[in-house]
Amino acid sequence: MDGDIGGSGYGVGLSDYRPLATRQGCAQLLPRLIARRPRGPLFLTDRKAPAGTPTLDVCPETGRARLSYRRAEEIFEENTRLPADPLASPDDIEDLDGWTLHRLRHSALTHDAEDGTSTPMLLARSRHASVRSLERYARPGVDSVARHVAARDPAAHRRT
Repeated sequence: MDGDIGGSGYGVGLSDYRPLATRQGCAQLLPRLIARRPRGPLFLTDRKAPAGTPTLDVCPETGRARLSYRRAEEIFEENTRLPADPLASPDDIEDLDGWTLHRLRHSALTHDAEDGTSTPMLLARSRHASVRSLERYARPGVDSVARHVAARDPAAHRRT
């Protein structure tokens, strides 16, 4: 699905508008998150925007500012501490490390690469300009490479 939510996700204003391609699960959640909001930033801080905040970074309905990438990262990391270490005790939550937004992005690109997504598509999805910068994300695992080789083995096709 191609959504109409713009921006790069790095605290950039709506002037950096670009369509966002989403998967089905995300596409099903977006309407609830947007909740008939026709304009303004989607992820907001808890407080009113300080004076001088660019207009495009302020919700016209609530006056709250766009959530920064740094704060979104903090919230995500805090809320993924137990899922990141499922054997840990909830009592140890302050000592645990959660996932990062960068790791989430990295994982999505790695899974896409393992599923056979083409390099041009991976570049477009990641918004990287060069294959070199994409290399560290698109590293299929051993099992994925084995499945790829097996699927293209002419001897295996003759046996079936």
